[in-house]
Amino acid sequence: MSLGTTIKSIQDVMRKDVGVDGDAQRIGQLGWLLFLKIFDDREQERELLENYRSPIPARLQWRSWAADAEGITGDALLNFVNNDLFPTLKELPLTDRPSDPSVVVRGVFQDAYNYMKSGTLLRQVINKINGIDFNRSQDRHLFNDIYEQILRDLQSAGNAGEYYTPRAVTQFMVEMTDPRLGDEVLDPACGTGGFLVNVIEHIRSGYVKTPEQEAELQRSIHGVEKKPLPHLLCTTNLLLHGLDVPTQVRRDNTLTRPLRDYTAKNRVHVIVTNPPFGGEEEQGIETNFPAQYQTRETADLFLVLIMHLLKDGGRAAVVLPDGFLFGEGIKSRIKERLMEECDLHTIVRLPKGVFAPYTGINTNLLFFTKGRPTRDVWYYEHPYPPGQKSYSKTRPIRIEEFEAEKAWWGNREESQHAWRVPVDAIRKRGYNLDIKNPNTADEDHRDPDELLKEYREAIAKVEETREALKKELAGALESVLLAEVTA
Repeated sequence: MSLGTTIKSIQDVMRKDVGVDGDAQRIGQLGWLLFLKIFDDREQERELLENYRSPIPARLQWRSWAADAEGITGDALLNFVNNDLFPTLKELPLTDRPSDPSVVVRGVFQDAYNYMKSGTLLRQVINKINGIDFNRSQDRHLFNDIYEQILRDLQSAGNAGEYYTPRAVTQFMVEMTDPRLGDEVLDPACGTGGFLVNVIEHIRSGYVKTPEQEAELQRSIHGVEKKPLPHLLCTTNLLLHGLDVPTQVRRDNTLTRPLRDYTAKNRVHVIVTNPPFGGEEEQGIETNFPAQYQTRETADLFLVLIMHLLKDGGRAAVVLPDGFLFGEGIKSRIKERLMEECDLHTIVRLPKGVFAPYTGINTNLLFFTKGRPTRDVWYYEHPYPPGQKSYSKTRPIRIEEFEAEKAWWGNREESQHAWRVPVDAIRKRGYNLDIKNPNTADEDHRDPDELLKEYREAIAKVEETREALKKELAGALESVLLAEVTA
């Protein structure tokens, strides 16, 4: 059975269980089971290579209660999971060990739930999961792709403003920001970990040559996610990508801490993120920010936080909706500060449908460097691939489409897709960054004679079609009348 078929069959078994209701619960259930299996596989690997001791009591390790296909099942399994496994892991004692793995396990189980009511069906799910060997590179590689599909499926159960960021977009943003070994990297709204995974892959493939450098990479990855299910999935995602103990990925809301409490020791070299947009924070969160930037708009607060958390010379890449570009009031003040404190050197304007089918909101990728003011903003309008007029779940944006941007990035010239706007022109616009491409014809402001010609041609085609329909109807009516006369 293929890995994809295995995961589908697991989800099919869960659908039979009366306790599992909907995609979010199905994925949450699968999440903690996968975490324990992957964590146990990683622990067994570490036990062979180093003097490693698991923080999980022996009776609760996956290998002890889940690995045997003929093992505990039915009511006995439910009783064990609900009354021993979960309560113990939620309160796992912490130690003084650096990168204490107990922190990771407790963080995952703090808000996890066993939704399944049938111990027999739960055993079936466990046995199917046992068919995946996360220490085999082939299985792990294939599962990475399947795991991304699981994360995409989660979006149908998500709230407004919470969208899976396509891998092509995260990969492009990370490549252009180019985090290097020694850079402290943060995603302050890390969701299921897509950006952090891309950062790990980017640094590992380009800069890591020794075990010491790998250890340095693992210490440099930081993330924060406020919701339990994405945090669980993120932790599992990072384990899958070789992060031994992802203790630096916390479950918290970075916006609930007063801005002044973030000091120099909290600042980082690189931030890559897609903060939730379109939503509002709970009342009172805005008071953690200076008065001139107080708003409950989540994405706006995150941008203020990002500027604050970057070191001088630090680089950021952020996904933001069109509404931020043309927004006024507090948004204008945030943009003014952004362009005074940072070099907003590039805005990549994405076409509609990049986040389809979850939202049709137009989005932009903002790239900036802290420590010098903006002089010019370069825009690049990302086109659809030839012959394609939209994106969809089955035809998503692909990393190959960004080759043109990559080629242009280091040798910038104006073109059909790229244009430069001086900062003075943006100031005169009241910091409205929603600037249309001047190098392509605007459908709304084309030559009147050309539009009139097209209109006349369209009218002529309508008349031609109308006449053809008249003839068809007349012929049909004549045939009916003739049939009645001969009858």
